Parts: sequence; C-alpha cells; structure tokens
Amino acid sequence: MSPVRYHLGKFPPFELEWQKLIPLIGPANAALGRYDAFLTAIPNKHVLLSPLIAQEAVLSSKIEGTHVTIGEVFEYEAGSSSMPETKRGDAEEVLNYRKAMLNCVAELQNRTFSQHILRSAHSILMQGVRGKDKTPGSYRTEQNWIGERNSTIDTASFIPISPEQLQPAMDNWEQYVNDTSQPDVLVQLAIIHLEFEALHPFKDGNGRLGRMIIPLILFQRGLLQSPDFYMSGYFEANRDEYIERMRIVSRDNDWTQWCVFFLKGIRTQADENEEKARKILELYNKIKIAVPVSTHSQHAIKAVDFIFRFPIFTTPQFITGSGIPKPTATRIVNVLADRGFISPLREGKGRRAGIFAFGELLAITEGENLFVSHP
Repeated sequence: MSPVRYHLGKFPPFELEWQKLIPLIGPANAALGRYDAFLTAIPNKHVLLSPLIAQEAVLSSKIEGTHVTIGEVFEYEAGSSSMPETKRGDAEEVLNYRKAMLNCVAELQNRTFSQHILRSAHSILMQGVRGKDKTPGSYRTEQNWIGERNSTIDTASFIPISPEQLQPAMDNWEQYVNDTSQPDVLVQLAIIHLEFEALHPFKDGNGRLGRMIIPLILFQRGLLQSPDFYMSGYFEANRDEYIERMRIVSRDNDWTQWCVFFLKGIRTQADENEEKARKILELYNKIKIAVPVSTHSQHAIKAVDFIFRFPIFTTPQFITGSGIPKPTATRIVNVLADRGFISPLREGKGRRAGIFAFGELLAITEGENLFVSHP
C-alpha cells in the first residue's frame, strides 16, 4: 500500500454532497442541543464534570499510544510513588491535556480561536513529557509522516503537507476556522478537524490537539455553553474507520463521507456524554443526602464536592483541598471509608499517607471500575 499524500490545493472543499449530509445535520444538532441543555441545568458543573474531562484526556491520549486508565491518572495525581515509570509518563500526558484545555478556554473568553492559542496549547501539552524535545509551540520544519511504529516515509500510511507549504496552509486553516458564513457549523467543524490532522503541523501531539479543537470550536461558536464535549470515545471505538476516512479525503477528494462519519459521531457521542453526565448527577444527588446523614457534619457537602473532583486522594490532600478543619476532615475521611463511600487503595504506613478511591464515580466514568491499586 503506497502512502496517501496531502490534498494540496483542495482545502476547503469546493463542493459537498449536501443531500447526504442534510438528513444527519438535524439529528446531530438536536442531540448536541439536548446535551447542552442538560449541562446547563447541572449545579456545580465544574465539580461534576471533572472526571469526564479527565476521561476524555485519557481516551485522546490512548489513541496516540498511551496505556493508562483514569484511575491511574488520579492515583498518580494523589502522589502514588510506586507506579511504573512508563505509567507516570502517560499520566503526565493526560494531566497536560487537561491543563492545555483549561488554558484554551480561558483564552477564548476574550478572543477568537487563533494559531497563537493553538501553539500555546501545544507548549502546555508537551511540557515535561515525551515529545518535549520536539519544539513545543512551534511548527515543524521537517517532513513528517503517519504510519505504523518504525515505518518509513516509503511505508507510511499518510504524508502531510511539506514544511515549506505549512505556514500558508495554517493561515488558510485559521481563516476558515473563523469563517462564520459557512452553511452549517458541524459540517464546518468536521472539515476543520480533518484539515488540522492532515496538515499535522507539529512534530508530536497533533492527534490530541486536533481532538481538543472540537469542543473548543463548539464552545466558541455558541453550540455549547461550556466546552465539555468529548469525541475521543467515538474515534477510539471506530479507530480504523476514523483513520481510513481521513485518508480517503486526500486520496479521492471525498470530503462528504468524512463529514457523514463525523456527524454520526457527534450524535452518538452527545447521547453517550449525556448519559454519563446524567448518571454522575444522579450519584451526586444520592451522595449529598447520604454523606450528611453519616457524618453529622456541616462540612459534609464540601466533602462530597471534593471526592467528585478528586475521586482518588490522600487524607492530607483532602484536608488541604476541601477547606475543612483538619480534625473534622480526618474524621470525615474515616467515616466515608467505614461506611463504604470510599475504599482504601493503599493503606497508610508511617509517614506514607493512605490513598482512597471513590470507586462508584470511577465506575461510571470508565464504564467499569478499571483503576489499579498499587501496594
């Protein structure tokens, strides 16, 4: 199989088969609207959706080859020192994704999406992890390619645009991103995402950044009140088709079928995201009633909010992060463990703090309880 080369001169597409897209646009927009309406009604959204943001980062990094679960990420964040070095590096990548996302959201409060925001996000994404030596925040100056591990340019699956043509292409891409005259935002977003992946402007981190762009554009263009939308689950579940549909655009100039795939993904993922968010809200409503009854503390809701934001934690982190006085916080952790709200992942010993997990929340986030306990 010979490599597919970038579709020079064919972006944005001259025409699309709208008769194939129109039946999908309405359902995709409707599903996205229902999801956004549900999010708008959620109290403490930044608390309740925190695990979903982390899970999106996990799945997006997984597509790029990392092998870490959301439980392991939270465990690393809680200070686990016995995690293998490879897992620690993967966890750092996930945490960087979350930082980059939050930074972009802050930037978009005051300006439109730009290459400056993109490069800033890339710098954060690459900070202190593999790829940190690959000019974070700067476009590549060498030809890259996409393929199996250890592939060469001759055996690659796809060859992006040449470095000499990259900057004008990125300027063209940025102009299209901010073009508000396009017939439909979701179709435009499908094309934005595809083009970024095809340009592959950085030496590393392109896939994660390209998927991050999706919720950011939905947020910027007003389809979502906050950029809490997660597409990596759909792309991971349909990985082979995801990659092949992108290759077909460059090989056959078939943008329509890519847009069909993307619109189906928006609808599917909106429904799945809403279901997860609904389950998290139901759990929150249940726990915020049960914990005050068990702890008899005026600080119970602070405790509930903390374990939803940090489903794996140590007692010192709970004391510092919850804002509850130390003696009361220590007692509440003990009560939560005794009553089964949280479970010990690692027993405290000497100066080493124990690590606790809120397994019921992690089970919802991952679909099953996949976090790993390290002795």
